[in-house]
Amino acid sequence: MAELVYGDRIAKQGKVLLGCSAVAFDRAREKVLLTRRTDNGRWCLPGGALDPGESVTESVIREFREETGLRVRVVRLVGIYSDPNRLLQYADGNQFHVISLHFEVAIDGGELTLSDETSEFVWAPVADLSSFDPMEHHVERISDSIIEAEPVVK
Repeated sequence: MAELVYGDRIAKQGKVLLGCSAVAFDRAREKVLLTRRTDNGRWCLPGGALDPGESVTESVIREFREETGLRVRVVRLVGIYSDPNRLLQYADGNQFHVISLHFEVAIDGGELTLSDETSEFVWAPVADLSSFDPMEHHVERISDSIIEAEPVVK
């Protein structure tokens, strides 16, 4: 199980991990697609770590497909997140300072399907995200995604 640990510059205890996440809106931009993680039961945005030899856009497209069954295309880079006060810690002892590129994507096809990493899906109303117990750092990314502006660097 993965958990986020917070503390002053705690990320220096981990290895650097480059990841990505993506938000897909419904047509009215009132709902976002969330997946429920199998490892901790929390709701989150599709995403994950880059594989060697792939670009960040290839990674986010692959991760989205693996976790949802949907084919997507990247619309824009929303932001880059690298909080040094947040550490991703796994039960096996692995610890990571995650640097994540967050994108908005558009769905081009496919069907929602579950995976080893996802146990459920929901089109969650942006105005009512808290009722789904989403991962905190993903709420920040969704909030940043609502504003169509220049990429955010945090």
